[in-house]
Amino acid sequence: MRVVATSRLALLLGSAALALAGCATGGRTGRTLPPASFVGTGEQAPASENYQIGPSDELTVFVWRNPELGAHVQVRPDGRITTPLISDMVAAGKTPAQLADDIKTVLAHYIQDPLVSVMVDRPQGTFAQQIRIVGATERPAAIPYRANMTLLDAMIAVGGLNEYAAGDRARLVRTDRASGHQQEYDLRIASLLRRGDVSANVRLEPGDVIIIPESSF
Repeated sequence: MRVVATSRLALLLGSAALALAGCATGGRTGRTLPPASFVGTGEQAPASENYQIGPSDELTVFVWRNPELGAHVQVRPDGRITTPLISDMVAAGKTPAQLADDIKTVLAHYIQDPLVSVMVDRPQGTFAQQIRIVGATERPAAIPYRANMTLLDAMIAVGGLNEYAAGDRARLVRTDRASGHQQEYDLRIASLLRRGDVSANVRLEPGDVIIIPESSF
C-alpha cells in the first residue's frame, strides 16, 4: 500500500511540476510576426480621411467665411458634439469628412452653401483603432494607433516594462476584422528593449492587444 501511495504522490508531484513548467513558459504559441523596419518602407500610409472619430477626440470645426459657427470641441463620452446652431450631433464612428458633410447639411438651413471642414487635433480613436497594453508595464494604457506603428512605439508610449515583467513571454492578440477570429502571437519585448534585438520589433495593427505577464519567482 505504501508503494502505491508513494507512486501516486510522485505522479501528482510530477503533474504539478509539468503545470508549473507550462506557466513558466507563459503559454507560448509558437506563432511569431515578421520584424518591422525602424525606417519608412515606402508603403502607402492609410489615408487620414479614413480615420474614424472616437470619444475624447479633440476636433476643430471650421466654417469658411463664418468663423462664429466653427468651434474647438471634444467628443463627449456619448460620442456626440455640440457646436453653434447644432446640438448633440453624433461624431463617433464617422470620418472627419462624413462629420463635415453632416454639419454642412444642418448649417444649410441657416446659411447658403456652407463650406465645412473638420480636423482631428488630438486623436484617441474608437476601441477598434486603439492599441491596448496590459500587464507588467509602467503605465497600462489604451493608445491611439498611428500609421506604421510598431511594438517599440507602443512600449515607449507606456514607459516600457516594469521590474517584474517577463517581457519575452508577452503575447499579442489580434482579431481578424472579416471573420472575428482571434489569433495570438509571441512577443519578445525584453529582447527588444533591454538587449536591442531589432528582430523583436514588429508592426502593429489597429485593435491589437499586448499582454505582458509577470515573472514567477
